[in-house]
Amino acid sequence: MIEKIMHFLNTDMAGKLMATLIALLVLYILKFFTSKIVCRKIEDDKRRYHTRRTVTYIYTFVVIIVIGSFWFQGIASLSTFLGLASAGLAVAMHDTIANMAGFFFIEARKPFKVGDRIELENFKGDVIDIRLFQFSIVEVGNWVDADQSTGRIIHVPNSMVLRSPLSNYHIGFEYIWNEIPVLITFESNWKKAKELLLSIGRENAEYLSQGAQAQIRQAARKYLIVAGKLTPTVYTTVKDSGVMLTIRYLVDPRQRRGTEQKIWEDILDAFGHEPDIDLAYPTTRFYLTPDSQLPARGESASHEENS
Repeated sequence: MIEKIMHFLNTDMAGKLMATLIALLVLYILKFFTSKIVCRKIEDDKRRYHTRRTVTYIYTFVVIIVIGSFWFQGIASLSTFLGLASAGLAVAMHDTIANMAGFFFIEARKPFKVGDRIELENFKGDVIDIRLFQFSIVEVGNWVDADQSTGRIIHVPNSMVLRSPLSNYHIGFEYIWNEIPVLITFESNWKKAKELLLSIGRENAEYLSQGAQAQIRQAARKYLIVAGKLTPTVYTTVKDSGVMLTIRYLVDPRQRRGTEQKIWEDILDAFGHEPDIDLAYPTTRFYLTPDSQLPARGESASHEENS
């Protein structure tokens, strides 16, 4: 047994294995200390994250080059090996290769980046990490109203980016339109109510339209975006239970619930001081007719018309 071990250690295979292990250990130690230095020197969380990811990519590339130089002598051997391996990998690791292709697509085309809020199929959330085979998002929505976080982290395969429509809340135009429907009774002074709602909308959201206009002008250089009315407005329509006044305004996706709460509080305060404006809600009305005006049982009601 000892002779076999000594014979193996003297072979070329053993030398390659030892060189590979030493290279992996040295490069891992270098990466560890580099990451420590990055965390100590960079205080901004976003810059620290991107720097650490860049360091990881660089060391991964170096590992591939160093280990490849141990095991492949010459370009011909390397190309032959890659040609044989790629045929088997294409069949056996279809999903893995698709995820890697999705990663290179994400890095090249930048459909989203860390920090963006996206929606992909049934998943919606804020991107917190992008890796070789998957990216991670903090889920928003689902059972929580107004696109707030649920607290769950979802790991999505990169290949989904290549085969599913992707919505990005921040690329090109960082705002979304939000609407607050306010239903008032038919007896209310709807014109006064509309003026109050328009004033409240402008007070809470008009400042966003200035930044939105600048963003649309910048995005129009790349996308065919036609800017309409960006300032808050109020639309009027009629429903079964009353007059519907809908406030439409621009808002940051992450501030939708906060602005909606503030606007509703202002609406309740404003309507509370107006006796001729009432909010509508589902009601049932009964109209009673005096007994003297009802026909007797078994008799038909007659109606006379004077010509």
